[in-house]
Amino acid sequence: MFADIRGTRIYFDIDGAGLVRSGDRMIERPAAFLVHGGPGIDHVGARGGSAALRDHMQLVFFDQRGHGRSDREPIDRCTLDETVEDMEALRRHLGLGPIISIGGSYGGMVAMAHAARYPDSVSRLVLFATAAHKGLIDRARAIVAARGSEEQVQMFDRLTSATLDTDAKVEAYFRVMGPLYSRGFDPASPVGSSGRAIYSHEISRRAFGPGGFMQSFDLRGELRNITAPTLILAGRHDFICAPEFSEELHALIGNSVLRIFEDSSHLMAADAPADFTDAIVNFVREPELV
Repeated sequence: MFADIRGTRIYFDIDGAGLVRSGDRMIERPAAFLVHGGPGIDHVGARGGSAALRDHMQLVFFDQRGHGRSDREPIDRCTLDETVEDMEALRRHLGLGPIISIGGSYGGMVAMAHAARYPDSVSRLVLFATAAHKGLIDRARAIVAARGSEEQVQMFDRLTSATLDTDAKVEAYFRVMGPLYSRGFDPASPVGSSGRAIYSHEISRRAFGPGGFMQSFDLRGELRNITAPTLILAGRHDFICAPEFSEELHALIGNSVLRIFEDSSHLMAADAPADFTDAIVNFVREPELV
Protein backbone atom coordinates (compact mmCIF):
# COMPACT_ATOMS: atom_id res chain seq x y z
CA MET A 1 0.00 0.00 0.00
CA PHE A 2 1.10 3.54 -0.64
CA ALA A 3 0.46 6.91 0.98
CA ASP A 4 0.92 10.11 -1.00
CA ILE A 5 2.34 12.47 1.60
CA ARG A 6 4.64 15.47 1.61
CA GLY A 7 5.25 15.34 -2.12
CA THR A 8 6.35 11.71 -2.23
CA ARG A 9 4.86 8.20 -2.13
CA ILE A 10 5.59 6.14 0.98
CA TYR A 11 5.11 2.37 0.97
CA PHE A 12 3.49 0.96 4.12
CA ASP A 13 2.14 -2.38 5.24
CA ILE A 14 -0.11 -3.40 8.13
CA ASP A 15 0.16 -6.66 10.04
CA GLY A 16 -2.65 -7.74 12.33
CA ALA A 17 -6.21 -6.67 12.96
CA GLY A 18 -7.02 -3.42 14.69
CA LEU A 19 -10.40 -4.68 15.89
CA VAL A 20 -10.70 -8.17 17.39
CA ARG A 21 -13.34 -10.20 19.17
CA SER A 22 -13.05 -10.70 22.89
CA GLY A 23 -15.90 -12.83 24.21
CA ASP A 24 -19.15 -11.11 23.31
CA ARG A 25 -17.63 -7.77 22.38
CA MET A 26 -15.07 -6.22 20.07
CA ILE A 27 -11.94 -4.54 21.36
CA GLU A 28 -9.52 -2.22 19.60
CA ARG A 29 -5.84 -3.03 19.57
CA PRO A 30 -3.39 -0.12 19.70
CA ALA A 31 -1.49 0.77 16.55
CA ALA A 32 2.28 0.48 16.66
CA PHE A 33 4.75 1.91 14.16
CA LEU A 34 7.86 -0.27 13.76
CA VAL A 35 10.55 2.05 12.42
CA HIS A 36 13.29 0.36 10.43
CA GLY A 37 17.03 0.90 10.71
CA GLY A 38 19.61 1.93 8.16
CA PRO A 39 19.96 4.36 6.55
CA GLY A 40 20.11 2.50 3.25
CA ILE A 41 17.95 -0.58 3.87
CA ASP A 42 14.20 -1.16 3.76
CA HIS A 43 11.70 -2.23 6.43
CA VAL A 44 12.22 -6.00 6.05
CA GLY A 45 14.64 -6.12 8.97
CA ALA A 46 12.04 -4.50 11.24
CA ARG A 47 9.79 -7.51 10.68
CA GLY A 48 12.23 -9.82 12.43
CA GLY A 49 10.79 -10.87 15.77
CA SER A 50 7.55 -8.95 15.19
CA ALA A 51 5.22 -11.96 14.94
CA ALA A 52 4.80 -12.21 18.70
CA LEU A 53 3.81 -8.54 18.89
CA ARG A 54 0.96 -8.99 16.40
CA ASP A 55 -1.25 -10.61 19.04
CA HIS A 56 -1.14 -7.46 21.14
CA MET A 57 -1.07 -4.54 18.71
CA GLN A 58 -1.67 -3.68 15.07
CA LEU A 59 1.74 -3.28 13.44
CA VAL A 60 2.48 -0.63 10.84
CA PHE A 61 5.66 -0.93 8.77
CA PHE A 62 6.84 1.64 6.26
CA ASP A 63 9.79 2.16 3.94
CA GLN A 64 11.37 5.47 4.73
CA ARG A 65 11.63 8.16 2.06
CA GLY A 66 13.83 6.96 -0.80
CA HIS A 67 14.09 3.42 0.63
CA GLY A 68 12.72 0.08 -0.47
CA ARG A 69 9.37 0.34 -2.25
CA SER A 70 8.86 4.01 -1.47
CA ASP A 71 9.53 6.50 -4.25
CA ARG A 72 13.12 7.38 -4.97
CA GLU A 73 13.91 10.90 -3.83
CA PRO A 74 16.83 13.32 -4.14
CA ILE A 75 19.48 12.04 -1.72
CA ASP A 76 19.62 15.33 0.16
CA ARG A 77 15.99 14.81 1.20
CA CYS A 78 16.54 11.27 2.54
CA THR A 79 17.49 12.43 6.01
CA LEU A 80 16.47 11.82 9.60
CA ASP A 81 14.59 15.12 9.78
CA GLU A 82 12.59 14.39 6.62
CA THR A 83 11.76 10.89 7.84
CA VAL A 84 10.44 12.26 11.13
CA GLU A 85 8.06 14.53 9.22
CA ASP A 86 7.02 11.65 6.95
CA MET A 87 6.31 9.46 9.96
CA GLU A 88 4.01 12.07 11.47
CA ALA A 89 2.32 12.65 8.10
CA LEU A 90 1.73 8.90 7.72
CA ARG A 91 0.20 8.69 11.19
CA ARG A 92 -2.23 11.45 10.24
CA HIS A 93 -2.88 9.92 6.82
CA LEU A 94 -3.95 6.69 8.52
CA GLY A 95 -6.27 8.59 10.85
CA LEU A 96 -4.52 7.36 13.97
CA GLY A 97 -4.39 8.91 17.39
CA PRO A 98 -1.29 8.55 19.58
CA ILE A 99 0.72 5.52 18.51
CA ILE A 100 3.08 3.08 20.12
CA SER A 101 6.42 3.88 18.49
CA ILE A 102 9.03 1.11 18.32
CA GLY A 103 12.40 1.88 16.76
CA GLY A 104 15.76 0.15 16.78
CA SER A 105 19.19 1.32 15.62
CA TYR A 106 18.68 4.18 13.13
CA GLY A 107 14.94 3.58 13.48
CA GLY A 108 15.31 4.36 17.17
CA MET A 109 16.89 7.69 16.28
CA VAL A 110 13.93 8.49 14.04
CA ALA A 111 11.47 7.34 16.72
CA MET A 112 13.04 9.38 19.52
CA ALA A 113 13.20 12.50 17.35
CA HIS A 114 9.54 12.03 16.35
CA ALA A 115 8.49 11.54 19.98
CA ALA A 116 10.41 14.68 20.99
CA ARG A 117 8.98 16.84 18.19
CA TYR A 118 5.45 15.43 18.31
CA PRO A 119 4.98 14.37 21.94
CA ASP A 120 1.20 14.26 21.70
CA SER A 121 1.44 11.73 18.84
CA VAL A 122 3.10 8.97 20.89
CA SER A 123 1.51 7.00 23.72
CA ARG A 124 4.43 4.64 24.36
CA LEU A 125 7.99 4.72 23.06
CA VAL A 126 10.29 1.71 22.72
CA LEU A 127 13.93 2.38 21.80
CA PHE A 128 16.31 -0.52 21.32
CA ALA A 129 19.93 -0.79 20.27
CA THR A 130 20.16 2.89 19.46
CA ALA A 131 21.91 6.15 20.32
CA ALA A 132 21.16 9.86 20.34
CA HIS A 133 24.29 11.29 18.71
CA LYS A 134 27.22 10.86 16.35
CA GLY A 135 29.51 9.53 19.07
CA LEU A 136 28.37 6.02 18.19
CA ILE A 137 30.57 6.08 15.05
CA ASP A 138 33.92 6.52 16.82
CA ARG A 139 32.89 4.16 19.61
CA ALA A 140 31.90 1.49 17.10
CA ARG A 141 35.19 1.93 15.25
CA ALA A 142 37.10 1.30 18.49
CA ILE A 143 35.03 -1.78 19.32
CA VAL A 144 35.50 -3.26 15.84
CA ALA A 145 39.25 -2.68 16.15
CA ALA A 146 39.26 -4.53 19.48
CA ARG A 147 36.88 -7.40 18.65
CA GLY A 148 36.69 -7.70 14.90
CA SER A 149 38.70 -9.42 12.20
CA GLU A 150 40.88 -7.51 9.78
CA GLU A 151 38.15 -7.88 7.16
CA GLN A 152 35.55 -6.43 9.55
CA VAL A 153 37.80 -3.48 10.37
CA GLN A 154 38.21 -2.78 6.67
CA MET A 155 34.48 -3.15 6.04
CA PHE A 156 33.56 -0.67 8.76
CA ASP A 157 36.06 1.80 7.29
CA ARG A 158 34.34 1.38 3.93
CA LEU A 159 30.97 2.20 5.51
CA THR A 160 32.24 5.44 7.02
CA SER A 161 34.36 6.48 4.04
CA ALA A 162 31.48 6.16 1.54
CA THR A 163 33.17 3.45 -0.53
CA LEU A 164 30.29 0.95 -0.35
CA ASP A 165 29.24 2.26 -3.74
CA THR A 166 26.93 -0.51 -4.94
CA ASP A 167 23.96 -2.27 -3.34
CA ALA A 168 25.92 -5.53 -3.56
CA LYS A 169 28.69 -3.99 -1.45
CA VAL A 170 26.19 -2.87 1.18
CA GLU A 171 24.79 -6.40 1.30
CA ALA A 172 28.35 -7.72 1.64
CA TYR A 173 28.87 -5.34 4.56
CA PHE A 174 26.00 -6.92 6.49
CA ARG A 175 27.19 -10.41 5.63
CA VAL A 176 30.76 -9.74 6.83
CA MET A 177 29.70 -7.77 9.90
CA GLY A 178 26.89 -10.19 10.81
CA PRO A 179 28.78 -11.96 13.62
CA LEU A 180 29.28 -8.58 15.32
CA TYR A 181 25.63 -7.62 14.93
CA SER A 182 24.42 -10.91 16.43
CA ARG A 183 26.21 -13.30 18.80
CA GLY A 184 24.44 -16.23 17.19
CA PHE A 185 24.48 -14.84 13.67
CA ASP A 186 22.70 -17.03 11.17
CA PRO A 187 22.48 -15.49 7.68
CA ALA A 188 19.60 -17.86 6.86
CA SER A 189 17.41 -16.81 9.80
CA PRO A 190 14.42 -14.47 9.37
CA VAL A 191 16.21 -11.86 11.49
CA GLY A 192 19.74 -12.37 10.27
CA SER A 193 19.05 -12.77 6.58
CA SER A 194 19.75 -9.74 4.42
CA GLY A 195 18.92 -11.44 1.14
CA ARG A 196 15.30 -10.26 1.14
CA ALA A 197 16.14 -6.64 1.80
CA ILE A 198 16.19 -3.80 -0.72
CA TYR A 199 19.30 -1.67 -0.37
CA SER A 200 20.09 1.91 -1.31
CA HIS A 201 23.84 2.41 -1.33
CA GLU A 202 23.43 6.08 -2.31
CA ILE A 203 21.53 6.86 0.91
CA SER A 204 23.93 4.82 3.02
CA ARG A 205 26.96 6.55 1.54
CA ARG A 206 25.45 10.01 1.96
CA ALA A 207 24.46 9.31 5.57
CA PHE A 208 27.59 7.59 6.87
CA GLY A 209 30.25 9.12 4.63
CA PRO A 210 32.30 12.25 5.34
CA GLY A 211 29.96 15.16 5.98
CA GLY A 212 26.93 12.86 6.22
CA PHE A 213 24.23 13.46 8.82
CA MET A 214 25.15 10.29 10.74
CA GLN A 215 28.55 11.89 11.31
CA SER A 216 27.06 15.04 12.82
CA PHE A 217 23.60 14.46 14.31
CA ASP A 218 22.88 15.12 17.98
CA LEU A 219 19.39 14.69 19.46
CA ARG A 220 20.33 14.95 23.13
CA GLY A 221 19.02 18.49 23.53
CA GLU A 222 15.55 17.42 22.37
CA LEU A 223 15.04 14.36 24.53
CA ARG A 224 13.61 16.32 27.47
CA ASN A 225 10.58 17.01 25.26
CA ILE A 226 9.57 13.33 25.20
CA THR A 227 6.52 12.80 27.40
CA ALA A 228 5.60 9.23 26.48
CA PRO A 229 6.59 6.46 28.90
CA THR A 230 9.73 5.01 27.35
CA LEU A 231 11.29 1.56 27.37
CA ILE A 232 14.99 1.43 26.47
CA LEU A 233 16.55 -1.92 25.56
CA ALA A 234 20.25 -2.54 25.00
CA GLY A 235 22.53 -5.46 24.20
CA ARG A 236 25.61 -5.78 26.39
CA HIS A 237 27.72 -6.80 23.38
CA ASP A 238 26.32 -4.31 20.87
CA PHE A 239 29.23 -2.98 18.83
CA ILE A 240 27.52 -0.20 16.87
CA CYS A 241 25.21 1.21 19.57
CA ALA A 242 27.12 0.23 22.69
CA PRO A 243 25.06 0.00 25.91
CA GLU A 244 26.48 3.23 27.34
CA PHE A 245 24.43 5.09 24.74
CA SER A 246 21.25 3.49 26.11
CA GLU A 247 22.31 4.43 29.64
CA GLU A 248 22.67 7.99 28.40
CA LEU A 249 19.17 7.88 26.89
CA HIS A 250 17.78 6.64 30.19
CA ALA A 251 19.40 9.56 32.01
CA LEU A 252 18.03 12.09 29.52
CA ILE A 253 14.47 10.81 29.00
CA GLY A 254 12.15 11.27 31.93
CA ASN A 255 9.74 8.45 32.79
CA SER A 256 11.97 5.84 31.16
CA VAL A 257 13.14 2.38 32.14
CA LEU A 258 16.28 0.64 30.92
CA ARG A 259 16.94 -3.05 30.44
CA ILE A 260 20.22 -4.52 29.22
CA PHE A 261 20.29 -8.02 27.76
CA GLU A 262 23.55 -9.55 28.91
CA ASP A 263 23.89 -12.14 26.13
CA SER A 264 22.77 -9.99 23.22
CA SER A 265 24.45 -7.81 20.64
CA HIS A 266 22.73 -5.37 18.27
CA LEU A 267 20.10 -7.79 16.91
CA MET A 268 18.17 -8.52 20.08
CA ALA A 269 15.31 -10.16 18.21
CA ALA A 270 17.82 -12.79 17.09
CA ASP A 271 19.93 -13.10 20.25
CA ALA A 272 17.18 -12.95 22.89
CA PRO A 273 13.87 -13.29 21.01
CA ALA A 274 11.60 -14.28 23.90
CA ASP A 275 13.03 -11.72 26.33
CA PHE A 276 12.91 -9.02 23.67
CA THR A 277 9.26 -9.49 22.74
CA ASP A 278 8.16 -10.13 26.34
CA ALA A 279 9.78 -6.88 27.46
CA ILE A 280 7.90 -4.91 24.80
CA VAL A 281 4.55 -6.64 25.34
CA ASN A 282 4.71 -6.27 29.13
CA PHE A 283 5.65 -2.61 28.79
CA VAL A 284 2.76 -1.88 26.46
CA ARG A 285 0.33 -3.71 28.77
CA GLU A 286 1.34 -1.78 31.89
CA PRO A 287 -1.25 0.89 32.74
CA GLU A 288 1.46 3.06 34.27
CA LEU A 289 5.22 3.07 33.97
CA VAL A 290 6.86 2.28 37.29
